[in-house]
Amino acid sequence: MKILKKIVLVLLILIAIVLIVALFVPKNFKSEKTIVINKPKNEVFEYIRYIKNQDNFGVWQLSDPDMKKTYEGTDGTAGFKYSWKSEKFSEGSQTITAIDEGNRVDSELDFGFGTPAKAYFIVKDKGQNQTEVTWGITGRTPYPFNIMSLFYDMGNDFQKGLENLKKELEK
Repeated sequence: MKILKKIVLVLLILIAIVLIVALFVPKNFKSEKTIVINKPKNEVFEYIRYIKNQDNFGVWQLSDPDMKKTYEGTDGTAGFKYSWKSEKFSEGSQTITAIDEGNRVDSELDFGFGTPAKAYFIVKDKGQNQTEVTWGITGRTPYPFNIMSLFYDMGNDFQKGLENLKKELEK
């Protein structure tokens, strides 16, 4: 019985430490990555405006071929909603909220908890059939889940996704 009490006490102390640390971890987050693609800006923009194309370059979509997907509305336009259910990545949705024609696509990502995050693609002409693409996200993670930001940065997935996008568009 004494050992059980010690184990419970240690577990409670560990949980308390995690909760205390989470008090000091920022709740707001931002992550973005950029790449240059050797294609004209309008061609790149016309590809990334369609959420369904993320199946060809998005790290999460490529990591789970069994992901169940549903769509509402017209892809490539404001209001289009893409939802997923995945054993690996839980469930959520992405809705296009605004399109600045030829320059930017904004969307809302709802992961089923907390306030939905804001995601975006920005394209800039770099001349000579080169386009700079920035993929990013901003949001707020509720306490105590904000502790996870110490262990995970979406930037790595964005970078890999942008590299996949570059390969897809330059082939």
